[in-house]
Amino acid sequence: MTKSDKPVALVTGGSRGIGLGIALQLAASGYDIVINGRREADSVADSMAQIEAAGAQCHYVRADISDLEGHQAALDSIRNRFGRLDALINNAGVAPSERADILEATPDSFDRLVSINLRGPYFLTQLVSNWMVDQRKAAPNRQLAIIFVTSISATVASTNRGDYCISKAALAMASALYAARLGEHNIPVYEVRPGIIKTDMTSTVTDKYDKLFAEGIAVDRRWGSPDDVGKVVAALVRGDLPYATGQHIMVDGGLTLQRI
Repeated sequence: MTKSDKPVALVTGGSRGIGLGIALQLAASGYDIVINGRREADSVADSMAQIEAAGAQCHYVRADISDLEGHQAALDSIRNRFGRLDALINNAGVAPSERADILEATPDSFDRLVSINLRGPYFLTQLVSNWMVDQRKAAPNRQLAIIFVTSISATVASTNRGDYCISKAALAMASALYAARLGEHNIPVYEVRPGIIKTDMTSTVTDKYDKLFAEGIAVDRRWGSPDDVGKVVAALVRGDLPYATGQHIMVDGGLTLQRI
């Protein structure tokens, strides 16, 4: 086992999109990084190189977040490589394969999204939480943190992707539950709700949102970037917002700000 003198963060789905933006910001903040995904390691080599160029050791664990039986093996891999885990960022998630009106949506799509977006991170957090509780006993002053990356869709209804909205709304409650449970162990838990972020997930609706931004859908009339989300997550993980466990942070350019 190669123990790390630096704090270590696991960013699920950290090889691209918002996850990569988070991983890069944490690497710049002095964290070694673990990312996971379903692809072969060769497919994420470029992302790992970017993370390492930002100053971190980067370890890739091939693991499907929806496969609960693989969670322990993934954590064992982290333990063997670094000997510690200081932060979990539950970022991995998927959009519906096809947007469908809730009057026509299928159970298969619902089950897929709930399995990946909710069930997987809920039970991964359970395992990580128990490991962090043990670490807290051994290192009372270590900065630990758990972050749930949800979406404005936790509260903003989109009737053509109800399964996605429900999975994110439930994940918001999971964040609150873990914050309440882990408070006695001084392990803060936060939720980050991105708005419209320019990633491969939103690439199919570029024209739609270009127009909406121009019309003022958000106060800040631009797409959000993975770095925008990454900077907020890094601040939370570092402990820059103390005495705020259980809170959710909107990273949406003012899209959900009530205006008249």
